Amino acid sequence: MTLPQPVVLGEMPSLSKLYVNAAAQAARRRLLGTHESATLPAESHAVRGVRVDVENLTAYQHLIGETASDVLPAGFIHALAFPLAMSVLNRDDFPLPLLGMIHLRNSIEQRSPLVFTDLLDITARVENLRGHRAGTQVDVVAEVGPAGSGMLHWRGVSTYLAKGVFLPGIDKPSAAEAKADFAVPDPTGLWHLGVDTGRAYAAVSGDFNPIHLSVLSAKALGMRRSIAHGMYLASRALADVGPARGDSFAWDVDFEAPVFLPCRVALEISTEQGGSGAWKRSGFVAWNPRSGRRHFKGTVETL
Repeated sequence: MTLPQPVVLGEMPSLSKLYVNAAAQAARRRLLGTHESATLPAESHAVRGVRVDVENLTAYQHLIGETASDVLPAGFIHALAFPLAMSVLNRDDFPLPLLGMIHLRNSIEQRSPLVFTDLLDITARVENLRGHRAGTQVDVVAEVGPAGSGMLHWRGVSTYLAKGVFLPGIDKPSAAEAKADFAVPDPTGLWHLGVDTGRAYAAVSGDFNPIHLSVLSAKALGMRRSIAHGMYLASRALADVGPARGDSFAWDVDFEAPVFLPCRVALEISTEQGGSGAWKRSGFVAWNPRSGRRHFKGTVETL
């Protein structure tokens, strides 16, 4: 099957404009009831020749705890591609509401390193619309490579849940998978996250979603306090794994419970050695040190 040609945008979309449009779209759908389709848009969105802002890269590396380097961190590339991914979710023919979507998991492959001097081609699309016990979930796929090369250096799949939205023709899973009990391990690290953590990450990522910015803006969207960005937390865990992960790796994260700000987050990183004693795989898990509730877990594995 031949895929449709991508919709090529002249520049990266503005996230603030996308959020404003999403709010207007949500109001129209509440009034008209126009989100009853179970069909995803076939077209991808693309931007060619994206240039990295060096000051923004440096600020990101400093905030996340990545070593200063010409190589773009995998989480930074996610943030770079994020507005384009959101533009697909903001299409009028996308069947789920953008606002209020919950980030469930992320699977990223960094196949080859990219550096700040590279001009980048970025594409994003949606696929795999399917049921969830609490609503409907969808995968957002972003791909990045050097401009004009046709090569894929970075690929990310983000899974989102539209809670409470059940589309016709989408089967709901018969039962939730039983979760294994979480036994709190001995932490290898402890993060102290201030109330401004969401604003600090928004400044380097461009993601100014109101649920991350302040108590007032979060309460307006039904949260009791502002919450940390999931990709800030995952990227910080990746930075804590360190350069032993190598230049090419698979990075998987499952998000379970929001991190309300301000707070402390306990973290454990465990390392699995290969047959020759070389580094092969790390697992990480983060939890609330007071309640023992797990926030997220994941792995980093050398490709």
